[in-house]
Amino acid sequence: MKSFSPDNIDIKILSILMHDAKKTYAEIGKELFISGGTVHVRIKKMMEAKVILNSQMKVDYQKLGYDITAFLGIFLEKSKLYDYVSQELANIPEVVEAHYTTGTYSIFAKVIVTDTDHLRNIISDKIQQINGIQRTETFISLHKSMERPLTIASPS
Repeated sequence: MKSFSPDNIDIKILSILMHDAKKTYAEIGKELFISGGTVHVRIKKMMEAKVILNSQMKVDYQKLGYDITAFLGIFLEKSKLYDYVSQELANIPEVVEAHYTTGTYSIFAKVIVTDTDHLRNIISDKIQQINGIQRTETFISLHKSMERPLTIASPS
């Protein structure tokens, strides 16, 4: 695969899409004073280079009855169990993110559930039953004060 080095236009296209992925190529082109075709070609190149991985719809989970977001600090018995435990966590639909971390926890995971009973069941009946997990610590989010895409600096 060829190496990809984004220029200022690529960064601007990414920035626009990261804030609103529904914008058309023509709308982006108009905003940047380039053609929609140019936008299309550049996006295709960024997808081929795996700079753009996919596009996703943002959903308000609370409106669907998922009222609790929690974060779990997961302690592993041995760090070599990370790959196995990560694969097992991926089989639990409520686990929406998992990160291999430095510091106190081996894995830090984000879980979205309907209520505290659902959270307790996910932790005790699924997550803590995975071989290799020694214990977990749970942090319930009381309010999400912000969420935004990263502002990408333009290349020099």
